[in-house]
Amino acid sequence: MEEPEVPTEHLHEHIHEAVHESHSRWSMSVAISTAFMAAFAAVSSLMAGHSSNEALIAQIKASDKWSYYNAKGIKAEVNDAVLQLKDAKKDTSLAAVARKTKLKEDQKEIQKEARELEDESKNELQKDMLLARAVTFFQIAISISAMSLLSKKKSLWYVSLVMFALGILQFLIGIFPHFFGSFSNL
Repeated sequence: MEEPEVPTEHLHEHIHEAVHESHSRWSMSVAISTAFMAAFAAVSSLMAGHSSNEALIAQIKASDKWSYYNAKGIKAEVNDAVLQLKDAKKDTSLAAVARKTKLKEDQKEIQKEARELEDESKNELQKDMLLARAVTFFQIAISISAMSLLSKKKSLWYVSLVMFALGILQFLIGIFPHFFGSFSNL
């Protein structure tokens, strides 16, 4: 899977140039907060890519398990056909019955493993979605922060801080879903 792109390098440079031109305390605060936003965006992007890869790997493993499950099912059906032929000859084999029973038991275990892998894949995709959403909030926060610095409007900076906080929330829910429970569906 492709990692979400973080196109903030140009804005980051522009903010630093604006801070150097205007050495005000507020400008420095905007620049520092924007640097934190960019750092969180980069980390979130990296973690989202990793979660996406883990989801893909788990889904491939689940598909492999389902193929194995189907192979066991085919073997059980072939075994059943052999038993029916032997039944026609009035010669039943205990080994064939035991083999069919073992194949069916193996299938149940394989099915359980495949479902666990599918659940793991779904959880990783949920994590990827939350982290990708965090990246989006961080990018929006960086953009609004840059606009606040360029227009010298503190209100825009406050809006960027709110967007940054929303990004932090999504980030935390993404990396600690067990602590947030029902919030992980946000």
